[in-house]
Amino acid sequence: MPGSSLWLLPPENHPLNQKLITLIEQTASAFGSSDLFIPHVTLTSDLVSPSSYGSEPQKWLDNLALPAADSVHVIFEKLQSEDIYFRKLYIKCQKAEGLKALAAVCRKQVGHEDEVTARKWAEENYNPHVSLLYHDCQQVDATGLEGTTKLVQEQGIGLSELGEASSWTGGRVVLVATEKPTSEWRPIAQRIL
Repeated sequence: MPGSSLWLLPPENHPLNQKLITLIEQTASAFGSSDLFIPHVTLTSDLVSPSSYGSEPQKWLDNLALPAADSVHVIFEKLQSEDIYFRKLYIKCQKAEGLKALAAVCRKQVGHEDEVTARKWAEENYNPHVSLLYHDCQQVDATGLEGTTKLVQEQGIGLSELGEASSWTGGRVVLVATEKPTSEWRPIAQRIL
């Protein structure tokens, strides 16, 4: 990816953190991928130019006008797969109003779109999800989805149900230098909602 990205992570002490880390590791192993990454919902990808935050990424992130934590809800829906490297296998998330608003605010504030365009993008194109697999393989078929569903259940992660096992509120917005190789993707700035 040519630029940096803004991601939403679960709150630091949320039980889904470790469960999702383990699930990503198990999924990568099951499909023969070496790409591991921290669990996240992408808010906007490869749009943040490193020149926009320069040598002060934390200051840049702290200056973004982000919504309050209690308005941002990540709610898991179901497993899906696309024939796209970064969306090879993922947990689709409900496009809840607060999450959509956060994505639109981030999209607008990285300086690429006005408010109307950013809101339209969030409404029509934003696809909130938690990736489980980055891989250069075929789209995951029904058998692969079924096997992954078992891994999800073994981790105690819920799909299409309410509760701590399938959702979180608020979280941490992180800036990640996604212009680097995947193995080097680490947050360079973090802000708690």
